[in-house]
Amino acid sequence: MNAHAEFPIAPAFAGLPSGGEERVQLGHNLTFGLLHRIGGAIAGGFYDDKPFPPEAELAEQYGTSLSVTREAVKMLTAKGLLASRPRQGTHVLPLSSWSLLDTDVLRWLLQQRHSAAVLEQFNQLRIAIEPAAAEFAARFAWPRNVQRISDAHARILRCAEQGEDPLEPQIAFHAAILQASRNPFYAQFQDAVGTSLRILGRIRRRTGDPALDVAAYSAARTAIASGDWEGARGAMHGIVMGISNAAGTPSQSESIA
Repeated sequence: MNAHAEFPIAPAFAGLPSGGEERVQLGHNLTFGLLHRIGGAIAGGFYDDKPFPPEAELAEQYGTSLSVTREAVKMLTAKGLLASRPRQGTHVLPLSSWSLLDTDVLRWLLQQRHSAAVLEQFNQLRIAIEPAAAEFAARFAWPRNVQRISDAHARILRCAEQGEDPLEPQIAFHAAILQASRNPFYAQFQDAVGTSLRILGRIRRRTGDPALDVAAYSAARTAIASGDWEGARGAMHGIVMGISNAAGTPSQSESIA
């Protein structure tokens, strides 16, 4: 089964070594370097039409030890990308089995070519979750949670005044609202949101899109602080929709990485 039936993907992954090519550099931490190389290759569709190689072959390709290679394969298995069966070896699982909210998996998908569909579908999930989280924050947040939202909002304002990139306080703002919902399931969504905001930030910087809509963030902060749950929900819906629209839709031949 094609692991990428749900999404269009690139036919290959540039980070994978092949015959006669110089081995890629994996960085200081070989296990995580190999994890990201192989994970990116799987997400890029490199193994869609070929069997996943044995660990000994991967070790030879990347110049790593068997123990490092096995650990990387074990981590990919835990993320749902791979599975092994006795006498059948290791194979790539369909996309529906992957831990799609795992930040590594999400990043690998978003960094491939033809990934506009991935971004669009993840933003649909954000639109379903973040406005509700803002509503619950307005209803149930502890004062310390509201303070974290206010602190992140103040940092966004400072960045706007000083012409600095607001990405980090923007991520903190969204994370603080998810935490303030007092719903642990929403709170665990924050890392995935942060990953998508970083990718969207790259698009905004590359395309020269206008600065963050500070007024929308101010409206969300004010509504949550005053307990206006309808206003909070509406403001956050506008923020998420605005972020998606500002980023635009990458062309089908363009990587959003």
